[in-house]
Amino acid sequence: MAFDKFNLSTITDISRNTMAEHMGIEYTEIGADFLKAKMQVTSRTVQPMRLLHGGASVAFAETMGSIVGLMCLPDFKTHTVVGLEINANHIRGVKEGGWVFANCSPIHIGRTTIICEIKITNEQEKLVCASRITLAVVPI
Repeated sequence: MAFDKFNLSTITDISRNTMAEHMGIEYTEIGADFLKAKMQVTSRTVQPMRLLHGGASVAFAETMGSIVGLMCLPDFKTHTVVGLEINANHIRGVKEGGWVFANCSPIHIGRTTIICEIKITNEQEKLVCASRITLAVVPI
């Protein structure tokens, strides 16, 4: 894995001018096999009832999974990852103004696919969304 080739600054840099930046995703911690981030629930991420939009949760999860997928590649200069499938269970709402926190870890690192699990929680550490993404490893 190339986790040691990434740091929070690198990840923030590659996320500039992307949906992640637009949504306000802030990467907070990298471990040996995980990435954590936070996102405030704002007008950019709510649905009409002023709750976190399910699509925003999925975009948050896919962003996290894609970054972790890159971090799992032996050589991210010759290969990249693209999403094949993502699922999400929306468990509880979060009101506008609140914060959500994502923790993403790979659960399968193969030659042609990587699968990551993403758990999104609220400020009370209660589960908001449980997601899993399957990524295809493709040559650049």
